Amino acid sequence: MSAIEVRPAAERFHTEIDWLDSWHSFSFGEFYDPRNTHHGLLRVLNDDVVAPGRGFGMHPHRDMEIVTWVLDGALEHRDTEGNVGLITRNVAQRMSAGTGIRHSETNASTTEPVHLLQMWVPPDTPGIPPGYEQQDVGDRLEPDALFPLASGREDRAAIRIHQRDATLWVARLGPGRSVTLPAAPFVHVFVAEGGAQLPDAPPLATGDAARLFDAGAIDLTAGDDGAHVVVWETHATLA
Repeated sequence: MSAIEVRPAAERFHTEIDWLDSWHSFSFGEFYDPRNTHHGLLRVLNDDVVAPGRGFGMHPHRDMEIVTWVLDGALEHRDTEGNVGLITRNVAQRMSAGTGIRHSETNASTTEPVHLLQMWVPPDTPGIPPGYEQQDVGDRLEPDALFPLASGREDRAAIRIHQRDATLWVARLGPGRSVTLPAAPFVHVFVAEGGAQLPDAPPLATGDAARLFDAGAIDLTAGDDGAHVVVWETHATLA
């Protein structure tokens, strides 16, 4: 197996209905490929655009750490634990489904779409109480640097997930600027905006991903338009 496996945006599973345009990096819902169910501990990475005033109604989850990162627009969260949140660009959200929770995620605007990434990893301990956290990290994000957005292992992470073997990093890079990726058994790089380049690999455009297997601490370099990248570092894998 090669150390770097590039997954072009167009090869993702795709759901398109009247209110939702969703691209799935891994098997999800009706889309199932036994060769594409996860990378390390990352089970879901959905790239969603939700129409104005629409969204996901109340539905259940359990034993999953769910992180949402809005790229553009505003998303309203409600759940059966009484949590209500407005998630916009630069606000990190984590919901721990634990023993069971129902929640809704809807576009808070009646005129503009909302574009978001929703990502799932399992907890390291099943059966925990449900929980919720959100943090505005706009004043903590530095240009051209990886920032630990959500983690169970990094003390300075903005939000905590109940998974000691996973960290979600984000970075916004200017044209030609580089960051060094974490050296971990499994690293998943997703280009949310712009383009980027890894050594000895095809260029990555918006929506493309690279799955790294014990690739070491290699550099990721932004393209001519810069890059907004979302990087999962995991030190274990799903069975």
